[in-house]
Amino acid sequence: MSDFHEGSCLCGSVAYEVAGSFKAFYLCHCSRCQKDSGSAHAANLFAPGARLTWIKGAEGVTTYRHEGTLHTRSFCQSCGSAMPVEMSEINALVVPAGSLNTKVPIAATARIYMADAAHWVSAIQATPEFPALP
Repeated sequence: MSDFHEGSCLCGSVAYEVAGSFKAFYLCHCSRCQKDSGSAHAANLFAPGARLTWIKGAEGVTTYRHEGTLHTRSFCQSCGSAMPVEMSEINALVVPAGSLNTKVPIAATARIYMADAAHWVSAIQATPEFPALP
């Protein structure tokens, strides 16, 4: 898998590069990820020890940390697109898969927090399920 990835927001005002390998790709169905994605789940790549470089628009990125939890989300102030966030608590860069301009290099690792999944979600047969973070 490639050690270099590029990404951007929907409006193009923010762009970034990632140097490092993705080790996990979680589809998180927790209630917080449903709220901040507006969808059934978030789709995040985890890259321990990876380096994030903002190519443009770093000043237009806001980070929200949900008090008392590890839930953290960075986003473009102009269009709201999810952006990468450095999570020192878990020593990893978390990259929203949909923000990549390059191909996502790994298959989904697992669907997590299935105990909180929206009632309207149908099962994805080929992906393991866990009741919480494995």
